[in-house]
Amino acid sequence: MCGIIAAASNRNVGKLLVQGLHKMEYRGYDSAGIALHQKDQIAHLRTLGKVKLLEEKMIQEKPKSKLGIAHTRWATHGEPSEENAHPHKSNERVYIVHNGIIENYLDLKDFLKKKNYSFLSQTDSELIAHMLDYFLNQGNSMLDSMYLTKDRLDGAYAIAAIDLEDDQNIIVARNKSPLLIGIGIEELLAASDPLALGQLTNEFIFLEDGDVAELSSDSYSIYDINKKKVEREISKIDISSQATSKGEYKHFMEKEIYEQPEAILNTIDGRVGGDDILENIFGLGSSEMFERVKRIQIVACGTSLHAGRVAANWFSSISELPTQIDYASEYRYRNPHVDEDSLFVTISQSGETADTLAALRYAKEKDYLSSLCICNVPTSSLARESDYSIFTNAGPEIGVASTKAFTTQLAALMLLALSIAKGRKKNPKLRTRVVTALRSLPDIIEETLKLKETIIELAPEVASKDNALFLGRGIFYPIAKEGALKLKEISYIHAEAYPAGELKHGPLALIDENMPVIALAPESEIAEKLISNLEEVKARGGTLYVFSDPTISMDVKSGKLIKMPKCDFLLTPIIYTIPLQILSYEVALLRGTDIDQPRNLAKSVTVE
Repeated sequence: MCGIIAAASNRNVGKLLVQGLHKMEYRGYDSAGIALHQKDQIAHLRTLGKVKLLEEKMIQEKPKSKLGIAHTRWATHGEPSEENAHPHKSNERVYIVHNGIIENYLDLKDFLKKKNYSFLSQTDSELIAHMLDYFLNQGNSMLDSMYLTKDRLDGAYAIAAIDLEDDQNIIVARNKSPLLIGIGIEELLAASDPLALGQLTNEFIFLEDGDVAELSSDSYSIYDINKKKVEREISKIDISSQATSKGEYKHFMEKEIYEQPEAILNTIDGRVGGDDILENIFGLGSSEMFERVKRIQIVACGTSLHAGRVAANWFSSISELPTQIDYASEYRYRNPHVDEDSLFVTISQSGETADTLAALRYAKEKDYLSSLCICNVPTSSLARESDYSIFTNAGPEIGVASTKAFTTQLAALMLLALSIAKGRKKNPKLRTRVVTALRSLPDIIEETLKLKETIIELAPEVASKDNALFLGRGIFYPIAKEGALKLKEISYIHAEAYPAGELKHGPLALIDENMPVIALAPESEIAEKLISNLEEVKARGGTLYVFSDPTISMDVKSGKLIKMPKCDFLLTPIIYTIPLQILSYEVALLRGTDIDQPRNLAKSVTVE
């Protein structure tokens, strides 16, 4: 993985392919490459590092072509290097780009070595080029060769391939890894992300697992898993250039932090009415289904999992339901027990997270009442494969470290808690209170963002350290975990989170003047105990940065007490997330890291 773009056109495609790679840089990558068909040869350029370096090489060599494929790679097999960068080739004839993981690549590699194929990279992807070449040499067409090849592949893949002996067509194939076709003017395009094509077309066809397609400049044909020609729906998606540009901000992450008031408003807009939640906002029949729910199972990864952990508290207090939460990557391997009338809930920004998709597909074979996803991409695999869904409407999130996706997931999960409570006829007065608070949430976030200058003042003290500890109690422990994740993702400072009550059971041994402690102290029944925990830090010389309710007073001695805006307690997790995002951003800015594309990370993890 990480980004695929391909084009068959009546104009030169080199520039548009590189521009498409730039649009997918947010996904994270370590190398880039391009293959351009030039009648009697294929220009093959690859670079380790940024797309800009590939662009510079293109300017130097000036290859011209109307047919080509390009790729940004995030290493799975083989270290980041020019040799491991895509496109990969076989015998100077077949060139391919590939997202995903081929699980049986060692067996296929042994087979190909016996057929006298040599390997120039450490990747699993290169064997796809060799397999295609092997079947082409047996007299098969490229389309047939792709079917013969994919029949041998185990795992996830999105593939685009070109053949030196065919300067008109690109062959693409999809299985468990996103791939779509873009319909342009006198050109057909393919990509793993619609953002790559947003300036070229607003008409997209989302391929399904098992599909193979043949694209030329003026036509396309799609074939299903059985090689039967099929028609797939054309979707219109308008991707504005404003959504994919930084505007006045230094980084996408900064822009997305400050977009959160509008993003939250977009999440709740049209979904609450009067003093309660509206019916069927998760899809037709969802309100009736919620009446039957007795237990909730959540699976997610990373930031989305933290959102799920916060929501578990809401399901308990508002919906009066027990909730089980699992890492999506672990769920299938614990032989999960499914209670009667359990609702299976997945959370993913992209809707293409491989572990979450695999968990959903596993769950669909179990006796769940239904499946429901919370996602930011309506056309995603997760949305298409779930029974019910709600879209966060956050707009494109380009920064790898999630900000507005997280807070809008929390807002959507609150809508779910309210909807289930309404279906089960629970807590009408509490629902009215929360709906009222939701309406005021964008304004409170605007007020919270004004803490920026205060946070900038303390950022140098955190930026000079190599470790940090985040503390929270109850519903704020997942927010502490999210704060620690943000700091480590973009500043490369080692950060961990603990429930504050666990401090004395181990982490206290780490506390000294070199360990900044970031604590969340909202007004609640646990505030008094949290303050006691913080006294333990002060007594050992630790530096405290406490984000607190305006009513809480304490002497932090070394550090700072930051007063937060007043907010309904059930929604305070969303508010307390904001300053932790700003802190992580300002610390990373001081440390000079690559904030939007932190090392070793990808935005959408489409491999297990």
